Amino acid sequence: MTEDKEACCDSEENSTGDGLTRRTFLAGAAITASAIALGTTTQVKAADKKVSGRPKSMLVKNAAVLVTMDKTRREIKDGGLYIEDGVIKQVESSDKLPKTAEVVLDMKGQLVLPGLVNTHQHLYQHLTRVAPACQDGNVWNWLRVLYPMWARMTPDSERLAVQVGLAELALSGCTTVFDHQYVFPNGCKIDDAIGVAKDMGIRFHASRGSMSLGQSKGGLPPDSCVENESDILSDCQRVIDKYHDMSPGAMTRIVLAPCSPFSVTDDLMTESAKLARKHKCGLHTHLAESLDEERYCLKRYGLRPVGAMEKLGWLGDDVWFAHSVHVNDAEIAQYAKTGSGVAHCPSSNMRLASGIAPIKKCRDAGVKVGLGVDGSSSNDCSHLLAEARMAMLLARTLLSENPGGPPEDKKQWMSARDCLEMATIGGAAVLGRDDIGSLEPGKRADFFSVDTNQVSFAGGSMVDPVASLIFCTPQNASYTVIDGRVIVKNGNIETLDLPVTIEKLNKVSREVMNA
Repeated sequence: MTEDKEACCDSEENSTGDGLTRRTFLAGAAITASAIALGTTTQVKAADKKVSGRPKSMLVKNAAVLVTMDKTRREIKDGGLYIEDGVIKQVESSDKLPKTAEVVLDMKGQLVLPGLVNTHQHLYQHLTRVAPACQDGNVWNWLRVLYPMWARMTPDSERLAVQVGLAELALSGCTTVFDHQYVFPNGCKIDDAIGVAKDMGIRFHASRGSMSLGQSKGGLPPDSCVENESDILSDCQRVIDKYHDMSPGAMTRIVLAPCSPFSVTDDLMTESAKLARKHKCGLHTHLAESLDEERYCLKRYGLRPVGAMEKLGWLGDDVWFAHSVHVNDAEIAQYAKTGSGVAHCPSSNMRLASGIAPIKKCRDAGVKVGLGVDGSSSNDCSHLLAEARMAMLLARTLLSENPGGPPEDKKQWMSARDCLEMATIGGAAVLGRDDIGSLEPGKRADFFSVDTNQVSFAGGSMVDPVASLIFCTPQNASYTVIDGRVIVKNGNIETLDLPVTIEKLNKVSREVMNA
């Protein structure tokens, strides 16, 4: 049994082609050498456990507060978890849990929460973060600048962007990521991102996105960024056959995700939906993000964006839309009736002056809502706790537009816990998962912790430490555990040599933006 903060050493994830990180290889070799010298075998077995990356059992104890997000939204002081083979077996106060396990994490002074679920991201956009030519401007102008840059992306540069993006998310407590990739130039494939996520131990919903309607045919993207539709559908089938896993606890699932109404044809939208539903894949696209898009749909279909989706068969409990800023009460009711979900991306919506999505109305109507950081070219930050804070503040800003000003009725205000719900159990519902999003027996062991002994929490915030996570300056995770494996330990990513990766990404980013 290992204990306290050093307990995580046995949970290092594989990150190289031969299944071993350098650190794991050296540690295993040292243990093997010791075993030979001492004439023992137990230490050799310990090395084998390192290779697997996940301990047989894990005990999490002494959390200042353990936030369950279960049906009753229990918050357990001095709480903990007992885990076997990546599955939560017990959620109790620490004194009611087993006393030993292969790995023991002492969370004294820390908050423990379900892993955050990111429902909308473009990881490749880490290549063009803070691109000078599009720091100011709305989404359509922003896209026109960036499309040619993304057309220069290569498989190597894509992998670097995905590595940095996933590391940044994991450091914020994110354990499940949906990545919306729809640009595949120069031999890039969604396989590249899937491989990186697997190596890093991140639960990953990967989209085989698409763009087929170039400028020559009335779309927004340049023709150099679009693909032939038969090739798109063929590759969608290939990716589904190779990677889509609907089993409980699956680490990889596939989503079909045409980019937007202004970058694909109607045929591709309908055929993508048929293929996805045949294989029980999710469906995703951008929708109602900007007034430019609304004007485009009115001209093309004679319908607002949500009406266009209804016409194309794109409403249902297997569908979720990014943004949904410009939706009215009737359209919100359509979402609720059909089970369609929303990925709320407040920072991106503010950054591109898209508007304020009526998320409180959506939630009150029964619409599934999760949070998304969006891409690092439109948010420039991939911190999901920060996104939860923005969601709360932006919803409150919208209250200022009420006649007579903000209401006194607190039920009309978005609370800190509402935003934590969206970031956890809400995001899981949007992605169609019932095995993550809360800390309950039978669910996967996806969670993170935050140290409360930091200056940002000082001065009274510990009266309500859970709300402090959202009201106070967002902090990085001390630990992030995914499927029972420690991915972040003591605030450091364990499954990637991050400084080296950052250096490499900075080099290729300059090349992509300045070519």
